[in-house]
Amino acid sequence: MNPENIGDEVTTFLQSLAAWAADALPNILGALVLLFIGWWLAGRLSRGVGGLLRRTKVDPTLHVIITTSLRYAVQIVVFIAVLGQLGIQTTSILAALGAMGLAIGLAMQGTLSNIAAGIMLLWLRPFRAGDYIDADGIAGTVKQVGLFTSELQSWDGLFIFVPNAQLWNKQVTNYTRLPTRLVDLQFGIAYGDDIALGKRTLLDLATADPRSLADPAPAVFVAGLGDSAVELTLRVWTGNADYWALRRDLTEKGKLALEAAGLSIPFPQRDVHHYRVDGEAPEPVAGK
Repeated sequence: MNPENIGDEVTTFLQSLAAWAADALPNILGALVLLFIGWWLAGRLSRGVGGLLRRTKVDPTLHVIITTSLRYAVQIVVFIAVLGQLGIQTTSILAALGAMGLAIGLAMQGTLSNIAAGIMLLWLRPFRAGDYIDADGIAGTVKQVGLFTSELQSWDGLFIFVPNAQLWNKQVTNYTRLPTRLVDLQFGIAYGDDIALGKRTLLDLATADPRSLADPAPAVFVAGLGDSAVELTLRVWTGNADYWALRRDLTEKGKLALEAAGLSIPFPQRDVHHYRVDGEAPEPVAGK
């Protein structure tokens, strides 16, 4: 190969490269600047909207999903604009991305079901951050509800990471959603005891506690006649935050109050009849 021809080819290549660079460099620089500004704007806008949401009454469970969706939406628009700045036909790219998205969607049906469940949970809001729920054995305080998964903390301090589809397809019991709860307790007194005194003793105990609500008022009634006791039921409405403390206190103080009033809390007893082997008349023997 002639060295002079090689030199001419190198010169021609460098001239073509320089012409291309002179023509494309402004577009490349513009694309880089657009990418930098767009990414910065996406983060800034996401943080700004997050700050506004924290000062409003919007449910905290929606904060993360709104800010994250906004950031991704801005970044996608910026990416498409950068491709257009580089002279790339975005129409074909969008079509390819659509086909790719369809294929990925078919391959990730479980993930999409979690997304659909997350959207429904965020829309219908059967529970919010801070609520204590039980969804067919999945129990804990809700920390965060995302698009794919939800985060809970159990009563004994365990972290629970749950796919949204498992929460959406189950019956959810929300223990803290409503402002009041009913304390329902059972006490037993002997058949020979004064029922009216027992009812009055429990009612006075519940009424005197400031945590019990006056409306609906506390109530005591005979719930049943057991094998060894007359069963009294005490029902008291209280604020949600006071439920467990009041339930424990009334259980303990109810027993002490009944005993202080002279009433007994019987235990199961059984009468045993003993028959003599020689066939004589039976001799009943009381036993426990």
